[in-house]
Amino acid sequence: MQIVIIFFVLSWYLSLLMQSGFLHRYAAHKMYTMGPKTEKVFFFLTWVFQGPAYLSPPAYGILHRMHHAHTDTAEDPHSPSYDRTIFSMMWRTAVTYHNIFSKKIEIDPNYSRNLPTWDAFDRFASSWITRLSVAFVYLLVYLWANPPLWMYALFPIQIIIGPLHGAIINWFAHKWGYRNFNTKDTSKNFLPLDLLMIGESYHNNHHANQKNPNFGVRFFEIDPTYLVLKLLHLFRIIQLSPKKEKIRNI
Repeated sequence: MQIVIIFFVLSWYLSLLMQSGFLHRYAAHKMYTMGPKTEKVFFFLTWVFQGPAYLSPPAYGILHRMHHAHTDTAEDPHSPSYDRTIFSMMWRTAVTYHNIFSKKIEIDPNYSRNLPTWDAFDRFASSWITRLSVAFVYLLVYLWANPPLWMYALFPIQIIIGPLHGAIINWFAHKWGYRNFNTKDTSKNFLPLDLLMIGESYHNNHHANQKNPNFGVRFFEIDPTYLVLKLLHLFRIIQLSPKKEKIRNI
């Protein structure tokens, strides 16, 4: 039982760290820089930690840039304003992501500039053979641990953990929470102390200041992902941009 809980918690936070720190703040927004070899290490770690729910960094980057450009409109790939349930929003997001990844739709050049790319690895990590193989390894961990039957409900969550993290923020943080900034959208800060989504729930702060790697603004808004990025910067693994978008008055 303890093994499954530890396995799930590690999957939750390590997957989320790669999504928030690499896919979101690097691939989509280029809030910091890194060398080409380091970039490939981050590709690999994203696959290791997201497993069967691996999200392609360039496809994610395009998807997220579309979200910022068309927030709360019909062209937003994930808006609760245009979906009745979180599940229908997740499905629409998945279809849009697949079309981007498969190059089935024409992409505005503004969304595809300066993206991290590693096509061969993306094809490997995104293939159904790879996804199902990793999912089977996850299942073996559960079978080996032999937890109570109810704990197997955690297994499907781990299989879709990357898209699920995005859905939580893009659904709840556009419906409930508080606002520090009067943005022209419905973005809100879902949690005042974000230890669950490690900084991502400060969604209104991020929409107001899209180039700032620190999503926290008020003294109680601690952004764990930014603290990790600061540590990586200290060890010269990445280089945080010296220029930050000006913080607007609250």
